[in-house]
Amino acid sequence: MASARGGGGGMTWQDELASLVEDTGIRYGAGVPAADEEERDARDLGGRVFEKGYYGVYEEGTGAVAEESLKEQLTGFVMATGEMLRELGHGCWDIAQQSLEGVEETYVGKKVKGHWTVASQRLEFLNEYLPEDRDPVHAWSVIIGVFLLALLVLSVNSGNETSVELPRKLYISPPGASRIQLLDGRYVAYQEKGVPAESARFCMIAPHSFLSSRFAGIPGVKESLLEEFGVRLVTYDLPGFGESDPHLSRNLNSSAMDMLHLANALGVTDKFWVVGYSGGAMHAWAAVRYIPDRLAGVALFAPMANPYDSSLNKEEIHKIWDKWTMKRKLMFVLARRIPSLLSYFYHKSFLSGEYGQPEKWLSLSLGKKDKSLLEEPTFREFWEKDVSESVRQGNPKPFIEEAVLQVSNWGFSLADLQVQRQHQGKGLLSWLKSLYSQAEHEWAGFPGPIHIWQGMDDNVVPPSMTDFARRMIPGATLHRLLGEGHLSYFCFCDDCHRQIFSALFGTPQGPLMIEPEVDQSLTEEYIDEEETTLHNSTEQE
Repeated sequence: MASARGGGGGMTWQDELASLVEDTGIRYGAGVPAADEEERDARDLGGRVFEKGYYGVYEEGTGAVAEESLKEQLTGFVMATGEMLRELGHGCWDIAQQSLEGVEETYVGKKVKGHWTVASQRLEFLNEYLPEDRDPVHAWSVIIGVFLLALLVLSVNSGNETSVELPRKLYISPPGASRIQLLDGRYVAYQEKGVPAESARFCMIAPHSFLSSRFAGIPGVKESLLEEFGVRLVTYDLPGFGESDPHLSRNLNSSAMDMLHLANALGVTDKFWVVGYSGGAMHAWAAVRYIPDRLAGVALFAPMANPYDSSLNKEEIHKIWDKWTMKRKLMFVLARRIPSLLSYFYHKSFLSGEYGQPEKWLSLSLGKKDKSLLEEPTFREFWEKDVSESVRQGNPKPFIEEAVLQVSNWGFSLADLQVQRQHQGKGLLSWLKSLYSQAEHEWAGFPGPIHIWQGMDDNVVPPSMTDFARRMIPGATLHRLLGEGHLSYFCFCDDCHRQIFSALFGTPQGPLMIEPEVDQSLTEEYIDEEETTLHNSTEQE
């Protein structure tokens, strides 16, 4: 072996193997004895080649062979495998490109190309979320590949889990709600709290928000507080929610008409207050727009506006969308662009038949105070009952309709609901008097009070959205709540509820006193008996 290497007429098996790869980093010392070299060759006969050489590497000066560590062996293996996969991918890509040349001219290619063009145009808006310096085809290929790889990893991990707590199934109670029939034949389920109709000093009607039901109203409000202020609280299920029949072509105008017919059917003859919380605020705004003569006032809590409203300025848009999670943004985009895809996400979350957390189902970003409220057993019990009733019918269509209504053209602008009257007087003197007059401004449209409560730590309905509503309706009263989130002030807070009622109704006066009716027939009989007795006593005398 030494003579062969010295004469240059042949190569050892190590030299032949090393010639098949790049520089391995192996260097042979000139002073290595032939016997030692043959012993090392025999020992490394089954070795693998990495960047640093063989498993056994001869160290000059010591005459010993240093074994590579397991970490170095694994590192080399991973690097070699990665390089092989990369080259395999390049090869497959080249083969695919060569195979697809001329396919576009075939019948199948022309058909597929037409459908692909239509789909690409509809999904072109998604390219707005990509970096400007990236090719969309390459970027989406990478994204889809990573997504499929992530699904594969998740499926493997889920298969290896042996002890996983099964999620609890949603319990839907038997139907038993009070219902009234509307003029179009549909039935609406409702619920009443507080004082009876005949002794109510104030009546409040509350349409619920997304993924809610008639059980919500004002969550946690005490019956004693309602009685103290003489309040009758009416809540109802929106069309398709709970036990209410669906509406074939619902919009915000029909929503206001449903509220009006419900009030008439329940004997609400006087004006009533409308309560709107979160996504339910758009139904309250609709009542202000379409039935203002029946309203005594409006109470809104973290009111959700249309995030695509054309009256929003750039700063407001940035502040609003910046507070939302990526999935919540995606839900709004789908509701506006491709609402049919919402059904898939709804079936994977609250229509799955299992309980879940509201921040996960609705992709909410909650603050500390809201998160602590979610941990309370009272709220969890309310949430499970409310959601179970909301999804009773198991149909995603009402939820899709509600989501689409939120991001579509409402048919009116908030600026049209309450507009300051223009001065009608003529002449210079009238104009000067209007400038220096201390009288309160008069408003056209809805003349009643509008109160808005907004938590300053709310990331679900950011404060900038309420500032927008206040800018559109200058006559509204805005209550800014420092340290409060989306849920913490409105739900299960006795002191908060008392503050709300005091702001709306003033000093509590209790229910109306009802004078008992006297039966006129009994009174006449009593008078006749008295006259007869008096007449008899007179004759005896």
